[in-house]
Amino acid sequence: MNDINFLFVGVGGQGILTASDIAAEVGLQAGYDAKKSEVHGFSQRGGVVESHVRWGKTVAAPLAEKGTVDYLIATEVLEAARWIAWLRPGGTVFINRQRIAPMSVTVGDAVYPPEEEILAAVRARTDDVNLVAGLATAEQLGNPRLANTVLLGALSTRLDVEPEIWLAVISRRVPPKYVELNRQAFQEGRSLA
Repeated sequence: MNDINFLFVGVGGQGILTASDIAAEVGLQAGYDAKKSEVHGFSQRGGVVESHVRWGKTVAAPLAEKGTVDYLIATEVLEAARWIAWLRPGGTVFINRQRIAPMSVTVGDAVYPPEEEILAAVRARTDDVNLVAGLATAEQLGNPRLANTVLLGALSTRLDVEPEIWLAVISRRVPPKYVELNRQAFQEGRSLA
C-alpha cells in the first residue's frame, strides 16, 4: 500500500474543504490510514484555500512535503500554477477551467495571466495535466457549486477505489437535497476524464 498525497487548492467558496473531506473519508473506506489538514485564512472573502489529504498504510502527519504531492486538484486555473511546486515531478494535475481574479487583479495592481502562460508553468513540472470543465458541467446540471464534485469524479478515475465507495461517501457528506445532483456531477466528472 503506497502513500498517496493530495493537495486541493482554490478560492474560498469553491467547495475545497468539502471535496477534501470526501477524499479523506474515501481513503478510510478504501482501507487506508488517512489524514487531512486545511488552511483557509480569508477564504470567506475569496481568499486562497488549501487542503492536504494523505492516504497510506500509516500516515504520521497530515501535511505533505513540498515536492511530494501526487495529485494536485485546483478548482481555479491560476491556483494550479501557484501551487505547482508542491507536486512531485511527473505528478498529476486536475484543473477546473474557472478563472477567479485575485484582489490584486481586481484593484488593477496586477494582470491575470493568459491561460497559455499558466498551463506552461504547470506543464514545466508535469505532462499529466487534465483540464476539466467543472464549472460548465456543474452549470449544465443546474448548480455551479457542483464543480468540486465534478473534479472528484475526474480524480477518481486515477485511483484504485471503486466508484461506489466515492458515491457512498458523497451521499453521506452532502445535504440530502443535493445528493442526487452530486452523484450526477461525480459521474459526469468520470466521463470527462
